[in-house]
Amino acid sequence: MYRLRVKFNRGEQLKFLSHLDLMRLWERALRRAGISPAYSEGFSPHPRISLAAPLSVGVTSRAEIMDIFFDQRLSPEAFREKIAAQLPAGIEVTEAATVNTLAPSLQSRLRLAEYEVVVEDPCIADLPQRIRDMLAREQFAWHHKRDTGEKYYDLRALIDDLWVVEQKPDIGKIGMRLRCDPSGTGRPEQVARALGYEYTPLSIERIKLILA
Repeated sequence: MYRLRVKFNRGEQLKFLSHLDLMRLWERALRRAGISPAYSEGFSPHPRISLAAPLSVGVTSRAEIMDIFFDQRLSPEAFREKIAAQLPAGIEVTEAATVNTLAPSLQSRLRLAEYEVVVEDPCIADLPQRIRDMLAREQFAWHHKRDTGEKYYDLRALIDDLWVVEQKPDIGKIGMRLRCDPSGTGRPEQVARALGYEYTPLSIERIKLILA
């Protein structure tokens, strides 16, 4: 058994793709490239492909990480060469490396995710103070509706750090480092709303995943 860790970008063209559709995209690209991943056992075998963390619909990324298992050895260089021509516009492999098959899973090692969030704000000069006020809080009670009902939690506990990336007239770019582990996942659009931005951010991009 062999294991490749693949890093890739996901651009504007594919930002509305669901997680399930993204996995299907990878399966089709592997098949067209003549690359055969290992399959799980059981009544419904499926390719052994796993992402560190699903990306929300509407969010772009330059930091996606994925593990693919193989029954036969495939070098990172051969993988990149074969897969490049089979991927659609909006997705690009930036790195591939061999990983020990006995190493912990990506999901178990994931701790934090960093984002850059662009917001529209006529009072953008107040942004640094809003961030300082949020970081100074010990708690920030939050709730949102889900299909299963309303969920209540401490949003501040999901925020590791916030900072101003860029300020322009009426436009701001906020850096966010949010928790992303089995105990909780911070959502950048909710943090933006907690900072006072009622409208959907102009853009959200995941720029880094931080593993333990």
